[in-house]
Amino acid sequence: MSRSPAPSAAKAAGLTLVASAFIAGTTLFAKFLATGALGPPLPALQISHGRFLFAFLVIGGVFLWRGKPLETPAFRMHFGRSLFGWAGISLMFASTAFIPLSDATAISFLNPVFGMVLAVFFLGEIVGRLRWVSAGISLTGAVILLRPTVSSFEPAALLALGAALFFGAELILIKRLTNREPAAQILLMNNLLGLLISTVAVSVVWQMPSARQWVALAAIGGLMAIAQMCFVNAMARSDASFVSPFLYFTLIFAALYDAVVFGVLPGFISLLGMGIILAGAVLLAGRGARDHGSKHLASVIK
Repeated sequence: MSRSPAPSAAKAAGLTLVASAFIAGTTLFAKFLATGALGPPLPALQISHGRFLFAFLVIGGVFLWRGKPLETPAFRMHFGRSLFGWAGISLMFASTAFIPLSDATAISFLNPVFGMVLAVFFLGEIVGRLRWVSAGISLTGAVILLRPTVSSFEPAALLALGAALFFGAELILIKRLTNREPAAQILLMNNLLGLLISTVAVSVVWQMPSARQWVALAAIGGLMAIAQMCFVNAMARSDASFVSPFLYFTLIFAALYDAVVFGVLPGFISLLGMGIILAGAVLLAGRGARDHGSKHLASVIK
């Protein structure tokens, strides 16, 4: 009989910070691959395939090592969740080739907002005034990051916005799955089905990666797998209301990587948009955690 990890706020915070750093790291390697820094640019569909391939190898290996039996999975929900997640991560990786990592990451934090709106229509949830206000705040920040003027509009930011929409739809199915199956099994099924979907999609654009590109693809999958496991363990050690806000450090790590590696510093407009999105997202996450307690899995980890 397995025991849950001992509660520890410090360990939960540390694990979530590690997860945040690794999530931002996957976008850094995706930018390397998409911009041709490691050889001929790879298509976003091939980058997302590498993410699912190597993450599945890591998580599948851990699952076999633990020797836990697989419960009967809800295949239709898992497939829908994985399809939305694959579409979201593919668009996210595509956006990193054109806009700063910090901008793409900030826009992706709209996924709880889209998830909340979709929950109203598909789950019949009642959303209070405070949550609508927080959603409006985050959307205002996204509009600022899109720079909707003729001279400064960033079309590629729409890719990140589309990613956030798919991630929001994915949250609806994650919410249902977390009430039915263990978190470890959800991660395994997500990466297995994501691998199958991405394998079909990548067949039309496949090009042989160089040795350095294979290493970067493996890094993306490995970092994501470790991030997922760190986050699951953090959730087991503390409440979602404590753990979830630490995921927003992903934006700080993304901005840091952008500055150190690519020499890209966020300008005033980027800082303003990111700050507004974070303010709305933290308000929404705090409200959601109070409403749902520790069962509210803030799964922004893809």
